[in-house]
Amino acid sequence: MNMNRRFFITLTGAAAVAWESVLAGAPEASPNYKVADHWWAMLIDVDKCIGCGNCVRACAAENNVPEGFFRTWVERYQVDDQHMEEPIVDSPNGGRDGFPARPGTLPASVKEFFVPKLCNHCADSPCTQVCPVGATFTTPDGVVLVDEKYCLGCRYCIQACPYGCRFIHPEKNVAQKCTLCYHRITKGLTTACCEACPTSSRMLADLKNPNDPIHEFMKKHSVQVLKPQMATGAKAFYANLDGAVR
Repeated sequence: MNMNRRFFITLTGAAAVAWESVLAGAPEASPNYKVADHWWAMLIDVDKCIGCGNCVRACAAENNVPEGFFRTWVERYQVDDQHMEEPIVDSPNGGRDGFPARPGTLPASVKEFFVPKLCNHCADSPCTQVCPVGATFTTPDGVVLVDEKYCLGCRYCIQACPYGCRFIHPEKNVAQKCTLCYHRITKGLTTACCEACPTSSRMLADLKNPNDPIHEFMKKHSVQVLKPQMATGAKAFYANLDGAVR
């Protein structure tokens, strides 16, 4: 993988060692991170999202995301109780700059809310199944990654992803997407988007850690995934998700 100077600077210490092991195809070989002890996921509380765009900007800065492309983005929904099957959805610039207020006052039957989206890091991910060279793979700790050394830019994974979370880098001609900030979480840090969220709408979760707050949260709240009918084993869990969300 060709990495720029900024990326190397961010991969210091333990993270650099772990990432080198990942690129070598053996993340479990990292001497300072035990992949068998983790199974990563993301929990998103829709009610807490205010559409500020901090997460999108933080992701772009952390991962050097090219302008006009997004590893995570935020959508604004307007849902009329009388027409739930026809929500009005917008996401100007991926929500990176927040959302301009719509003119007028919403009718009592209409509700507005924000939904952050990202790679779902599926346990049974379609993208890994269609990649002809194994460039897209799942780490033993449950994170779906792309090895850019092998990626052909064939776009099969982009077509296979039901969540629309992948894109082709305009200069590298390789597939890119959310990595769940693997270079950070293997160092004991949270993701850039979670760190930047002012309302804790996003929470990194380790499903193998019995003390992770997600277990208590899921006991007390109704939690859903996007497009459950796809049976992908999505690990981006949503609390307070409206039925109109696509």
